[in-house]
Amino acid sequence: MHSYIPAERFFPYLSWPQVEALPDKANTLMIQPVGAIEQHGPHLPLIVDAAISTAVVGQALHLLDAAVPAYALPPLYYGKSNEHEGFPGTISLSAETLRAVLMEMAQSLYRAGFRKLVLVNGHGGQPQVLELVARDLRHQFIDLLVFPMFVWGAPHDVEAIVGTTEYEQGIHAGDVETSVMLALMPEQVEMVRAVRELPVLFSPDSLLSLEGRLPVSWTMDDLSESGAVGDATVASADKGSQILASVTAGWARVFEEIYRFEGFDLSNRKRKITEDTQANK
Repeated sequence: MHSYIPAERFFPYLSWPQVEALPDKANTLMIQPVGAIEQHGPHLPLIVDAAISTAVVGQALHLLDAAVPAYALPPLYYGKSNEHEGFPGTISLSAETLRAVLMEMAQSLYRAGFRKLVLVNGHGGQPQVLELVARDLRHQFIDLLVFPMFVWGAPHDVEAIVGTTEYEQGIHAGDVETSVMLALMPEQVEMVRAVRELPVLFSPDSLLSLEGRLPVSWTMDDLSESGAVGDATVASADKGSQILASVTAGWARVFEEIYRFEGFDLSNRKRKITEDTQANK
């Protein structure tokens, strides 16, 4: 059941007395891999985003210093994937449902005494939902720290491995994801069906982009006939192993830093809450 995650770091394997007895729960990292079940072109399985987020978390936990208390939660396989609903097989939650699931999961962890929650998201269609969840939880619980992060956000050398063009334009089921899946579960990749689709949507001097600072909204039907954007034909397991090694080393560093992060100075916030309470009496 723990898949890529070290068994001793898999939270559901604990009993409730073991959870109750954990030392320093307030500084223990609770890590939630978040993925999606959505189309990834004709050559990759639907599970790509969930598989990558879970594998990266698991491999990073193998690298993490054993003295750092950290547990992975079961992966959340479903995500907000309605931009891919034009292709069969995609299973999508609404933003409201995904938000509710994450909020209630976090509230349960808070009741158990945990105060550091890391959301490691593998799907590019939902970072904004996780960011809103993190902000709402921070507003609800003054002593809860939530880190809404993207699996590709940790330090890595992916651009050097696949090249700048693919790194910037291969946003879905291209070289990066295909190579990683060849390294993780090659039996689920059909390379004979791999495609190269790199649509030219903007002029070189355009200020607009699919993602980034000035994005335009899109669905995958707008971009691709195959459901892929990038060059999957050049993918390899060797590149996938290099990508995984680079990204997971980065995540081990991130987890270490989160563990050492002591949070914010709450004195001003506490004083403001006291003043507001007195003003309302």
